Amino acid sequence: MRKSAKWLLALLGVAAIGAVGIRHFQEQIGLSLFERAVNNRVGRDVMASLPDGLHVGLCGTGSPLPNADRAGACTVIIAGKRIFVVDAGEGGARNISLMGIPNGKIAGLFLTHFHSDHMDGLGPMMLLRWTGSSAKAPLAVYGPTGVEAVIAGFNAAYAQDNSYRIAHHGEDIVPPSGAGATAMPFAVDGDSTVVLEKDGLTVTAFKVDHDPVSPAVGYRFDYKGRSVVVSGDTAKSAVLERVAKDADLLLHEALQPKLVTKMTAALDKKGLGNTAKITKDILDYHASPEEAADSARKARVGQLVFTHIVPPFPSRFFNPAFLGDAPKRFKGEIVVGEDGMLFSLPAGSKAISRQELM
Repeated sequence: MRKSAKWLLALLGVAAIGAVGIRHFQEQIGLSLFERAVNNRVGRDVMASLPDGLHVGLCGTGSPLPNADRAGACTVIIAGKRIFVVDAGEGGARNISLMGIPNGKIAGLFLTHFHSDHMDGLGPMMLLRWTGSSAKAPLAVYGPTGVEAVIAGFNAAYAQDNSYRIAHHGEDIVPPSGAGATAMPFAVDGDSTVVLEKDGLTVTAFKVDHDPVSPAVGYRFDYKGRSVVVSGDTAKSAVLERVAKDADLLLHEALQPKLVTKMTAALDKKGLGNTAKITKDILDYHASPEEAADSARKARVGQLVFTHIVPPFPSRFFNPAFLGDAPKRFKGEIVVGEDGMLFSLPAGSKAISRQELM
């Protein structure tokens, strides 16, 4: 037993009851604490307390570089009572659940592009939505041309698993018609195009510069006078600056070249040339925090939030090193995003509030 546990038990006056008695005491405490946690968390739905408007949840602020504190690229957009997700990085669906946002109520997913780290969590997202609501129709996945092949692949990969769950739980709980996803492809005519317009929400896709990855898009969400722009992966983009004009909140990816260069040097020194080549290559198709701040200033957005953080770092202490000169270039509020953050933009207001759900 750990010394701290023995000390606690001694303080409680139970150290003399013997090993069997101690284990029983721990069991009873564990069961009681577990029951309390279950009662507090199971079925938790933060949407019940949210005002009408737009809300942005960070379900994944990481990148392909390993980071224990950040899931893969994933953003939740809540418009009124409808839930949408932008990208489905690994761990994103888990975080949505931990944040108290019901996966079963997700109305649609928007993919920005087809890099693996933006869709490798799609399987769990399809599954948790289906099982969480007895969905009778597959998850609608919007994406640029090519999304059809992506969805066909995921559906094929999960077909056997779907059959097991139907056989085990029954068609009333997991209707066969609701398994998997259905592709909703679109082509971007010119720089941008509206891909969804329903119940007061307008979603606009716009081209970004992530060459050689093509197609690649970002999204703007407009609802009841509030607006949020999600950059997707991009180098500094004039198109983004135009589409994001006067948006309340810009959620922008960012890579800090100074830190990545130090990482590359360390990899070279350790003889890890293959990985070093990759960290060198990624410099040219991501925006730096300073470049994103320039875009936020030109677009006159209300607030700038960074996501898809590269490179990973272990605590907020490193935020200034990551930001560099970004605060000098954009005078509005800047937030280095973390998994579990929720930004609320109530309708009929200019306010943006923030809370942490994890």
